[in-house]
Amino acid sequence: MAGRKLGLIALFDVDGTLTAPRKVITPRMLEFFQELWKAVTVGVVGGSDLVKITEQLGKSAVNDYDYVFAENGLVAYKNGDLIGQQSLKAFLGDKKLKEFINYTLHYIGDLDIPIKRGTFIEFRSGMLNVSPIGRNCSQEERDEFEKYDKVHNIRSKMVSVLREKFAHFNLTFSIGGQISFDVFPEGWDKTYCLRYLEDFSEIHFFGDKTYKGGNDYEIYESHRTVGHTVTSPEDTAEQCTAIFMRKQAGDA
Repeated sequence: MAGRKLGLIALFDVDGTLTAPRKVITPRMLEFFQELWKAVTVGVVGGSDLVKITEQLGKSAVNDYDYVFAENGLVAYKNGDLIGQQSLKAFLGDKKLKEFINYTLHYIGDLDIPIKRGTFIEFRSGMLNVSPIGRNCSQEERDEFEKYDKVHNIRSKMVSVLREKFAHFNLTFSIGGQISFDVFPEGWDKTYCLRYLEDFSEIHFFGDKTYKGGNDYEIYESHRTVGHTVTSPEDTAEQCTAIFMRKQAGDA
């Protein structure tokens, strides 16, 4: 702890940044983060719920990192303790939620794509996760849909329709991962977690989907963060080593 730089935190996306999409973090990355933790305060912010984050980062994730922000920070942990939680149901109300869900399911029902599985809408504490193919698809089917989507823009077209249809709901649509996109009220993107980091004057954020429309874009572009685009967990480790570990060695 004595070697850490005060007022500095390194904040990380999960999928594509700490792990391969929906895969488990490797022992090599776990070892790297044990070393990084000695140099800087470390936080994780993912769009997924805490169950999925712990599936990828380990059951003790909320204790392994200084901060863990699930669902963009709508469920927030510090040193293993829950420090904040927001509810989509309480914010929007059941009437609006039902209207949105009904329309979205009809849209998916009329969608002509090679395959469909189950769980097209996943209701989370602070957001809806919408998947045209369905979250019950296998990893192979997930990979194939990602390739198909890059050619046919299934998700981006669907987002455009929903954004126009429900403009009066003031919702944000954020494409992430391989098969889905998140839906949440404006301001509930990953910048939401920054309200818990007021004590930090220097916030470095690392993410892979930092382009406009990606679920890392808003926090990457925030005036409160120094944004870094990564291409893989290995790239994340290399960039962090160059920024934090060598700097620490130089400072010493």
